[in-house]
Amino acid sequence: MKPRTSAAQDFFNLYTHNFVRVAVATPALRVADPGFNAEGILTLMTQAAKEKAVVCVFPELGISSYTCDDLFHQQALIGGAEEALSELLQRTRDLPLAALVGMPVQVDGLLYNCAALICRGRLLGIAPKSYLPNYREFYELRQFTPGDVCTRSEITLAGQRAPFGNRLIFRLEEQPKLALFVEICEDLWVPAPPSSFAALAGATLVANLSASNVVVGKHRYRRDLASNQSARCIAAYLYSASGPGESTTDLAWDGHAMIWENGSLLAESQRFSKGPQLTFADVDLDRLWADRMRQNSFGQSVQRHRAEVSAFHEISFSLALPKGRLPLARRVERYPYVPDDPTTRDARCEEVYRIQVQGLATRMRATGVKKLVIGVSGGLDSTQALLVCARAMDEIGLPHKNILAYTMPGFATTARTKSQAWSLMQAVGATAEEIDIRPACLQMLKTLHHPYAKGDRRPRVYDLTFENVQAGERTNHLFRLANRNGGMVVGTGDLSELALGWCTYGVGDQMSHYNVNVSVPKTLIRDLIAWVAHSGDFDQGVGQVLARVLSTDISPELVPGSQGGQPAQLSERVVGPYPLQDFHLYYILRFGYAPAKVAFLAWNAWRGKGGYRLEEIRRWLGVFLTRFFQTSQFKRSALPNGPKVGSGGSLSPRGDWRAPSDSVADRWLEDLERVPTRD
Repeated sequence: MKPRTSAAQDFFNLYTHNFVRVAVATPALRVADPGFNAEGILTLMTQAAKEKAVVCVFPELGISSYTCDDLFHQQALIGGAEEALSELLQRTRDLPLAALVGMPVQVDGLLYNCAALICRGRLLGIAPKSYLPNYREFYELRQFTPGDVCTRSEITLAGQRAPFGNRLIFRLEEQPKLALFVEICEDLWVPAPPSSFAALAGATLVANLSASNVVVGKHRYRRDLASNQSARCIAAYLYSASGPGESTTDLAWDGHAMIWENGSLLAESQRFSKGPQLTFADVDLDRLWADRMRQNSFGQSVQRHRAEVSAFHEISFSLALPKGRLPLARRVERYPYVPDDPTTRDARCEEVYRIQVQGLATRMRATGVKKLVIGVSGGLDSTQALLVCARAMDEIGLPHKNILAYTMPGFATTARTKSQAWSLMQAVGATAEEIDIRPACLQMLKTLHHPYAKGDRRPRVYDLTFENVQAGERTNHLFRLANRNGGMVVGTGDLSELALGWCTYGVGDQMSHYNVNVSVPKTLIRDLIAWVAHSGDFDQGVGQVLARVLSTDISPELVPGSQGGQPAQLSERVVGPYPLQDFHLYYILRFGYAPAKVAFLAWNAWRGKGGYRLEEIRRWLGVFLTRFFQTSQFKRSALPNGPKVGSGGSLSPRGDWRAPSDSVADRWLEDLERVPTRD
């Protein structure tokens, strides 16, 4: 059944999938000129609303300017700031945006450095700054009072009655996962920022209105603070600092604005811009909720800080979310397991490789095993596993000849992969041998009364039994060879194959004594081999073989192909393209996203040149859901040991993924029906 037109349009809207577009603004201002500054704020607010943002954060004391010094004690300035706020409220009644603006606010004869949240002409609340710096170039205690001194819970400002305090959380009725907390500049720099407790109280977006002058290297420290706070709070952190127009009597200002999401930088302004700036990002609220739910120490922290958490007061507000087709503005990587930046990718590959080597070497030391037994097909997975075996031997000071490597051609082995297997085994210095499994397989097929064993009569029967007899025979040989030689069978199956169930139960890609590839996805295996080829760990001869392996089609080679040597089976024609299925795996395993959201992310990542159409994404995601949730868990429930290599997760029943082997995929497939059949 095709989705209704409106439902289809909703699918292409980022807000449908619990993203929210936010903005951090750096207006150009004039010192002690609230009217001028309010006009600059209004211009950027209008632009933010036009870009479909729902929250916009401005710098500290942006209505008055931060560098007023003792001018803050002038009633003309204090009154002018309130008048400017009143003007902003009147002129934004029809603007679909919530904005945080900074200003001085006088309460009971005391002056507070505040952030005012305004939305569609309403003053939703005022949050005073908690920590006032009074060191080096800062003298805020000369002009302001700390926010927790005030005993008022409400005040009247700009003609409106509104909540007042530094323990306010604002929750959006139309998107309850958006819960906004405000802190101001120095509040972030203290040992226990107020936002830490606000996050425990449910805040998912933390806004920081900052002034923060610039000195050499300070921007890097700001980045570290905001990044770490967003990660510790498992929240989005919206930071906006003062820019052009602040007084340069003794200081300078770079207009540094950032948006972070659980430690990941989503967007950053250009520092030292000559004019006003508006920086956008789409925050994934589902990611924050998923990580808080999974990281149960977060919930334990809520319990341990119950007194602080209970001090927060929640305020609901309403704001209609944008409708219609609205793709993501944030970049979604096509290969979530493989960094796009070459330097970062090389570092990732080196670390994964070292983890694999360390895991295998440690297991060998613990068991006292001196020999490794491995089947080498000439394909990607067994190639990477063999490279790890060789380096593990180096780690513990044993010769490469202690690697007993076997290539075991069957009925469908091509000359190309067999040649690659031999070249690789010899190039790494393993003890290499070839075992023709066809006679043993033929005997088994005869015992089973399989049609293939009855002679050359056509048609041949290449069924699942025919395939698995070959796969099982290879594994049977490997385990018996390990018994014979006192060795350990090293597994070769990767994370992607395990996720899709594209492995035979009880054979080498599912069963072994230790599997070094068990949590490495197929898309990363390719880059690992390419990295090893250029790492200098092996001589040039190995690199040449690896280049040939990387250009080989992925095939189980269990059904005879054409006489020209082309394999009859291509894995990706059955289980789907590995780049796409690894994408699906990452977001389902790492975050537990519903299929419709995964499809939306995949569409944003893969549309365009060299990508996939939505109908292809929908089709292969359906294959993934069925195979992952319904037909292959029993294979993962019996996995051998192997090292987890990345935060993207593993499928070990002792680690990241513990699931029943007899569940059904109906609920996931029902959610997939929300995905339109075409772009």
